[in-house]
Amino acid sequence: MSTNTLGGPVPSGVRTNADRLVEIGVLGHVVQPQADESPRVDKDGRPFFLPSTGGITRNVLVGDSAVGWCGDHIEPGVSLVYASDRAPRRTRTSLMFLACCGNRAVVMSGDAKGSVGTVTGMHGGINHVLVDFPVDVMNRMCIDDKVQVWSMGQGLRLLDLPDVHVMNLDPGLLSLMRMRIDRGQLCVPVRAVFTSAAMGSGIGSSTSYDGDCDIVTSQPVSADQGTAQNLCLGDLVAIPDHDARWGRTNRPGITTIGVVVHADSIIAGHGPGVTALMSAPSERFVPEVSESANIARYLKIGRYRPSLQEPE
Repeated sequence: MSTNTLGGPVPSGVRTNADRLVEIGVLGHVVQPQADESPRVDKDGRPFFLPSTGGITRNVLVGDSAVGWCGDHIEPGVSLVYASDRAPRRTRTSLMFLACCGNRAVVMSGDAKGSVGTVTGMHGGINHVLVDFPVDVMNRMCIDDKVQVWSMGQGLRLLDLPDVHVMNLDPGLLSLMRMRIDRGQLCVPVRAVFTSAAMGSGIGSSTSYDGDCDIVTSQPVSADQGTAQNLCLGDLVAIPDHDARWGRTNRPGITTIGVVVHADSIIAGHGPGVTALMSAPSERFVPEVSESANIARYLKIGRYRPSLQEPE
């Protein structure tokens, strides 16, 4: 039975090539929060000044609500980039490409040196990799601290389902996602199922091996379990008629499974971001709606870290 970076077995009946994947250290640093000199404009044409992407966000963690914060595109935990004017373009983008959800991240400088966190997603456009650390570790971190991600996951394949394209997914996280194969179909627990009509910013990207695509919240968006207002950071979602195999586009007959990585937005065409994890012909997937389909629950990080749970 194959093993993975989190130390657990691959789910029974789901054979992978995890034992052939390459683990590579890739460096990032904690990025200063972004701010605009002039106001941005919301979906109704109203100017606003609000916190946005980047930095160290202590009170918004994976597992928390993805909507309703007084901010725009808020990223949970610690946001990383790799920025060097002297580095070639392919080196500057390697952090976004190689980092996968569930990867281990180690602080390499500063007062929190040696502390370990977990990659929870990638935010496109600004090239941020999002990492969850315990709150006490974030209290000791600062802007420009170096963090090394031990990347593994790109190239992951399901050996018995070759038409399922897997991306941005550590095999260790896959082992915790409670998936199973039943008569040639992959049964995947998800928090909600959205139609492709809900997808906005990110459509048209030439690759799904980094970044995300937003669920538009400028209009009420319905799912088979409530609405987008029910979403939490870290929720797994299914999007029928959305193709993330070779870039991002809406295409009938293809379904994508992804994870909610950043909070919502009041800008037209934007909302909670979804990093793609799998994409395949729709008949290959059986999405099973479950309240517990959240990577923070599976990995016991963020709001579901044992140290943050109240005693019963």
